[in-house]
Amino acid sequence: MREEGRGLVQRACLALQAAAGTLALVAGAAAANTFKFANQGDALSMDPHSLNESLQLNFTGNIYEPLVGRGKNLELVPLLATDWKQIAPTVWRFNLRKGVTFHDGTPFTADDVIFSWQRARGEGSDVKTYVQEIVDIRKIHDHAVDIVTRAPFPILPDVISLWYIMSKKWCEENRAVQPVDKRKGVENTASFRANGTGPFRLRARDPGVRTTLVRNYNYWDKKIETNIEEAIFTPIANASTRVAALLSGEIDMMEPVPVQDIARIAANPNLKVMQGPELRTIFLGMDQGRDELLYSNVKGKNPFKDKRVRQAFYQAIDIQAIQKAVMRGASQPTALMIAPGIRGYPADLNKRLPYDPEAAKRLLAEAGYPNGFEVGMNCPNDRYVNDEEICKAVAAMLARIGIKVNLTAESKATYFPKILSRNTSFYLLGWTPGTYDAHNPLNALMATPDPKMGRGQFNLGSYSNPRVDELTQAIASETDPAKRNAMIREAMKIHQDDIGHIPLHQQALAWAMKKSVNTVQLADNFMMLKWTTVGRK
Repeated sequence: MREEGRGLVQRACLALQAAAGTLALVAGAAAANTFKFANQGDALSMDPHSLNESLQLNFTGNIYEPLVGRGKNLELVPLLATDWKQIAPTVWRFNLRKGVTFHDGTPFTADDVIFSWQRARGEGSDVKTYVQEIVDIRKIHDHAVDIVTRAPFPILPDVISLWYIMSKKWCEENRAVQPVDKRKGVENTASFRANGTGPFRLRARDPGVRTTLVRNYNYWDKKIETNIEEAIFTPIANASTRVAALLSGEIDMMEPVPVQDIARIAANPNLKVMQGPELRTIFLGMDQGRDELLYSNVKGKNPFKDKRVRQAFYQAIDIQAIQKAVMRGASQPTALMIAPGIRGYPADLNKRLPYDPEAAKRLLAEAGYPNGFEVGMNCPNDRYVNDEEICKAVAAMLARIGIKVNLTAESKATYFPKILSRNTSFYLLGWTPGTYDAHNPLNALMATPDPKMGRGQFNLGSYSNPRVDELTQAIASETDPAKRNAMIREAMKIHQDDIGHIPLHQQALAWAMKKSVNTVQLADNFMMLKWTTVGRK
């Protein structure tokens, strides 16, 4: 055979092999269990230390893992640590899981734990609150560490359940040693790529458009319940478009469900709605730190520093009207910054100030603002159920007492960098304590901001009371439940009397999906792919 003939035959064989391979891939893709799901917002980064926000932590929690995680009933379960115990008042021994590898094949060791602690407490991190009580992590050997706290800290395992472990080697090789800083708009490799130990790997990331995960078949836990091979996440901000995508079959699951569409979706024979209580509290924050408010017509002083003004805002808000007209009954008004079910919840304090616009006007006049004033307000429009509508309702109610609210409703992509930089005078936010313990919101939302320590990291209005700070620190170390609950109650009462924030309500969760989808709905609004199956009615 001539050389040219042999070459033609070889090329023909290679072409046939390539075609067969392509057909096999297409057939495999068609047979694969693909799960398409949507939310009104996007995870803003693939960096698990860049933003302490529910959707962000939920999504990256399919890729990365903590030492200690949560089970289906929000109980503590071993993940990258197999067990832990307190071996001294300020020392906890964690034995690490052997045989675990990151998605790039690098073995998981104690060095990754130490590195992830240093990274999470460093410049740009938004999860400092989870590691602020840790003063040292000592390597015992490759699969054991001692975590040292600054004082006895009995809730350490609860607190670190949202601190995800990253690969030291991968971060160093990819110039991602420092976290992505959302406040400064700083990005690095960890923004768009990921290398965790979790049950799913990141395959493709198109921010704001689509993020695709695929099953990690080298995952250490061979007993996870999912049959998903590919998960495609799409942010769909518009509520009606999101509902239409579910009704047409374009997606398999969506959340949140607009309250006005719950009944319609539930009546569809091919769909179902999962509803349940949520541990998140929606509240309003006010700038009490600056000498002069941003974007206000009041010059030379800050009205929010006067408790009478804060109380006037509180009593001008008709929470029952918001519950009925905006939330359509899918909320529970509250007077506290934590929900029932959070450890330490002082039920006797859950009594709101009465709605009384006339009293609010008198308070404003006493404070020197008989004609009210103008103030800017920041609100996300792609994070909570009806968040923008709540803000509009609050603005309308405040207008009745002479307050002109200049509302800026915006995507999380611009909202979070703004408020985390404290570039806000008045804002709406929601908070689910990741520890399911009252210390978390006291420490993150109500303690005086201390950037070095991470305390008050989300106290964006700079509320400050020395006694609350003192109690927050004492609560962290107290082991007697009765004494601890008494201190929690005292701190919550002080904050309530100060009107440090204006709590609004806890909202009900509402997820919608095809009847062939099965998943676990957690009260923290986390939806884990490892507990989700498709194609099974």
